[in-house]
Parts: sequence; structure tokens; C-alpha cells
Amino acid sequence: MEPIFVGIDVSKDRLDVHVRPGGEAFVVTRDGKGLEELVGRLQELGPTLVAVEATGGFETIVAAAVAGAALPLAVVNPAQIRHFAQAVGKRAKTDPIDAGVIAHFVEAVRPVPRALPDEASRLLAELVGRRRQIIEMMVAERQREKRAANVRVRKSLARHIAMLERELAAIDQDINTLVRGSPVWRVKEDLLASVPSIGKTLARTLLAELPELGSLDRRNIASLAGLAPYARQSGRWRGRSMIGGGRAAVRSATFMAALVASRCNPPLKDFYQRLVSVGKPKMVALIAVARKLLTILNAILRDNRPWQSA
Repeated sequence: MEPIFVGIDVSKDRLDVHVRPGGEAFVVTRDGKGLEELVGRLQELGPTLVAVEATGGFETIVAAAVAGAALPLAVVNPAQIRHFAQAVGKRAKTDPIDAGVIAHFVEAVRPVPRALPDEASRLLAELVGRRRQIIEMMVAERQREKRAANVRVRKSLARHIAMLERELAAIDQDINTLVRGSPVWRVKEDLLASVPSIGKTLARTLLAELPELGSLDRRNIASLAGLAPYARQSGRWRGRSMIGGGRAAVRSATFMAALVASRCNPPLKDFYQRLVSVGKPKMVALIAVARKLLTILNAILRDNRPWQSA
């Protein structure tokens, strides 16, 4: 049987669906009746893979309906779809065209279907994300408070900062209750926190935003976090390797932990100093420490064994 790939472009009120290689296209409404029709037609097709583009939340109920019908699902990155469209010469942008590009992308790339996170995992990810937003707002407000010349403005900013601090404490309590109330997450957090320089912030960011930790090899886990270097060369020209992509929140939190580890964790401190001593720029050495730290954490969860210093 010929493989069948389905791309779904999600908008606020409708879903544009494209099937490859047959070229069939149809539209359903983004509501209960439309989702029921969508699932029914997909089940008749028996697709190899169904893909929806992450659109900031609109795709959630669509993905849940498709996955709930035991159909293979991939939620794809909009940036990848945009670059793929440019590569194949699709410059026009309409919902039907976008659905066709998504279907073409999954046919060409074959992303791995992944199970949707359960309700508790989604809640943890949302709480951790909200915590990050509150901290960003607090940093911005404190900078404004330093620059404010007017007393009333400073008082207003101080009140807002105090409110954000209360909200942060409440979010932290919610996260703590969720993590410590789960036997699985509690064990994983304790294993991660056994590593010197790993605090609750990184441990819980990894639990929420890198659930694959412990189940992949070191190269794939580094790639997911955006810490895997990629080469830049053409002919005789060789540029510096760079990192990028992946999950920015995980990369940022791991890098901050690497800053601490390069000073306070003896094996990683030695590793950092060894790289600097042979001429590596300090930033390159810190990125290498972050990658090594993530590899260590991945092995700890994989083996279910706490940190053991040499």
C-alpha cells in the first residue's frame, strides 16, 4: 500500500487538509462537528502520518482529536515549514497552499510521530512557561524602576514588582505541589538535583520541556536542546561551528547551570579550564560544558542512578 501523508493547516475557524500523494484537499470547521468529520475521513484514508503546524494553541484540540483516534501524529515547527516552502518555490501563502506544503514536508522529511503529553505534563509545561514570563516582566520592571525619575512612577513600578513577586511565589508553590506530588517526577527531580550546580529551576525546566531526557542518546538530546554544534563549510572554506535551533528555554537554562558548574562542579570545572588552556574561547568552552552537563543528566535519568563524583 502506498504511504499516505496528510497536512493540516489550522486557523481560528477552519482546518484546511491536503493529502499526498493523491492531491485530495478538503476543508472542515474547527469545532466539534468539523473535528468529527476530519477524524472520520482520516480513518478511511489510513494515513502513514498526519501533521499539524504548531500555531500558538489553535492546533491543540486538532492534535488531541487526531491522536485520540490512534492516528500517527506529528506537530511540526512553523519555521521548518516556512523554510521548506521557500526551498520548493512556494512563495504564495494561503491556507490551502500551506496545508499542501505541510503534507509535502512530512512526505519528504518523515518526522517521527510522538505521543501527546498527558494533562499533568501540559500543566507543568504551562506553569514553567508562565514562571519564565513573570521573571522576564520582573527584570523589565526593575530596569524601569532604576531609570524612573518621577516618584509616582517609581511607586507604581514598586507596586507592580511586589505583585509579580507574590505571583511568582504562588506559581512556585503550584509547580512544587505538582512535581513533589508525582512519584515519577519526584524521583527524577531528586536524581537531577544530585548533580552539583543543578537547582530546582533547571530540573523542573527539563522535566517540563525536555521529557525525552533519559530516553535518547547524547547526540539527539543535545540536538533537541539546541546544544549540538553544526558545521559550516563549502569547498575550501571552513567557518566556525555554531549551535542553534532546538528548545530555547532548555538551552538557556542549561547554559546558566553550566556557568555555575564551570566554577563549582570540580569535574566540569576541570573540563572547562582544560578547554580554555588549549586556546578555546571562553564562550565555546561554556557551551561545551553545557552540552556535557546535559549528557550527564541524560545518563543519570537513563540509568536511574544519582551523581557520583570521581
